[in-house]
Amino acid sequence: MGVSASVKRLAVLGSTGSIGRQTLDIVRSTPGFEIVGLAAGRNVDLLTQQMAEFHPAMFSVAEDRALPGTLRCAERVSLEAMVASPDVDLVVVGTVGMAGLAPTLAALKAGKAVALANKEVFVMAGRLVTETARRYGGTLLPVDSEHSAIWQCLLGEAGDPWPAIDRIILTASGGAFRDLPASALAAVTPAEALHHPTWRMGQKITVDCATLMNKGFEVIEAHWLFGYPLSQIDVMLHRESIVHSLVAFPDGSVKAQLGTPDMRAPLQFALTYPQRAPSPVAALDLLTAGPLTFAAVDYDQYPCLKLALQAAHAGGTYPAVLSAADEEAVQLFLHGRIAFTGIHQRVDEALQRHESILDPTLDDVLEADAWARRHVTLSLAV
Repeated sequence: MGVSASVKRLAVLGSTGSIGRQTLDIVRSTPGFEIVGLAAGRNVDLLTQQMAEFHPAMFSVAEDRALPGTLRCAERVSLEAMVASPDVDLVVVGTVGMAGLAPTLAALKAGKAVALANKEVFVMAGRLVTETARRYGGTLLPVDSEHSAIWQCLLGEAGDPWPAIDRIILTASGGAFRDLPASALAAVTPAEALHHPTWRMGQKITVDCATLMNKGFEVIEAHWLFGYPLSQIDVMLHRESIVHSLVAFPDGSVKAQLGTPDMRAPLQFALTYPQRAPSPVAALDLLTAGPLTFAAVDYDQYPCLKLALQAAHAGGTYPAVLSAADEEAVQLFLHGRIAFTGIHQRVDEALQRHESILDPTLDDVLEADAWARRHVTLSLAV
């Protein structure tokens, strides 16, 4: 999982989103990086500011309107061309949902190191992503706080490529509604769902935290990143978000990674690995952190997590349907078109109606994704 210790030339996909902005914060405070490519969706104004600050040679933007002169000073390219450029050493994929799949595969085919913050890419096409990395010599660097924690716990242990373990324990804060009874969830609002108790993230992932769908995604991601069977990956509630994940070993020992809940910390670890650099994140002070608590998950409170685990064990194209249906349902909720509990209902309906392909190709994955999106949106009109 190594990257050259010299200056690293970065392409940041989703540069105007939460992960992208935090990546640029790290670049501002940490020597040894050069931004050579920035990609955004439609936030041209912020992209223009970033271009003026970092002067990358390439940019990509989904917006088709007339672009400012600042952008015209660089070459406009596709995401796939950007990540495959010989001038790029490391790609940060900070996009959300399906949009991250094609550039991730393109970067891995070009043998790049990819700091992947897009859970959905692993969920919908984990086997294809990891096989592409192995075949072409690409490198996958964990960025999620949980997977960075697992990575850090496994480093230094003997094994090829990873050591024997008893289990992985992914921690979950419980999200915005962890103290509400399940009977009250139908009436919650998007604004309430976006008020996460410990993390500050983008809208989609914050809603996924409230449903714990994100934790199901992370189970699938951990399975593909580290190669351990799903049966060895557990989820535990940890309200404080201080212990980011744990690894239990066969001798009874348990290693945990602790830190301030700030995404810049795992991002920086991925970008600077194998070195550790001074961080802009405040150091964890255990004397003031307070008690650390742990609890089992109540699946009646979090039915989306149960669905995700069922789809993970079923395999095939079920995870792709899970990811796409959730993405569409979350958007419907955020726009006030369905209730919070409607997210679970629509994902469940899509999974029940889907006819899975056991060993899918990329085309099969894309078709399953498109089918699930159509199903969720059309179900609203019925």
